[in-house]
Amino acid sequence: MSQRPPRFLLGGRRYSPAASLLLAAPFLLLVAVVFVLPLATLLHESLFVPGPTMAHYARAFDEPVYLRVMLRTVRIAVFVTVLALLLAWPLAWVMSRSRGLGLALLAAAVLLPLWTSVLVRTYAWMVLLQRNGVVNQLLERAGLIDEPMRLLYTEGAVVLAMAHVLLPFMVLPIYSALKGIPEDYTRAAQMLGASAWATFREVIWPLALPGVTSGCLMVFLLALGFFVTPALVGGPQQMMIATLVSQQVREMLDWPFAGALVGILLGFVLVLTLVFKRAVRLDRFVGSA
Repeated sequence: MSQRPPRFLLGGRRYSPAASLLLAAPFLLLVAVVFVLPLATLLHESLFVPGPTMAHYARAFDEPVYLRVMLRTVRIAVFVTVLALLLAWPLAWVMSRSRGLGLALLAAAVLLPLWTSVLVRTYAWMVLLQRNGVVNQLLERAGLIDEPMRLLYTEGAVVLAMAHVLLPFMVLPIYSALKGIPEDYTRAAQMLGASAWATFREVIWPLALPGVTSGCLMVFLLALGFFVTPALVGGPQQMMIATLVSQQVREMLDWPFAGALVGILLGFVLVLTLVFKRAVRLDRFVGSA
């Protein structure tokens, strides 16, 4: 018995796959023109300029300065992800247990940064962390320091500012996962004699893990390619790979090497995504066993 091809429901009407593809064609064309084509051009130059070669990729790993930039990028992305998780979990937990006006205010506090330019938020951190900024003034008035500390243009400043910018991308998946956990589960665990820590470890954390892993992956991948915040808050000493690519294109005019850096970053992201998908599948398999 032959099966009909799947049809998609939209606005009360069913569309065939061909019609759905036609509706998505403008978006797919836009992605191809503004993303796929430039990326393919960069990768082509990294492999075939001046001829078929892997020299540009070898240069990225052979020269210590470029290797340090790549390792720094991964390290900062890891720190940003951990800090964002530590800040997002309590907020997402409170949001999942809030109702009415309280939930609306918390949601507005999370979503409001998404409506503000990254540049504005970055400059706000520069005002806070500069030598005569708000943080140093408060510490001096409290008697904790005798002279202003160097807070700006440090790796800690980059991590803090990036974690603040990317925090909504961690809060929302965790909140969605926690919101989907019935309160009856925690009450049942407590009635069976489980402590608060045991309830968290055996009930809440496993059920919230898909949201946690999704948020961590999203924040980590975004942090790898961040440009504005590290360039302004970190300065040349805290250069990350996106800033290095911009420098090679705009100042050195070395497009093939910039393409090699982009190819390395793209390959790392693809491998990480595949590992993440496999880990999630294994987690579901183990959980259902």
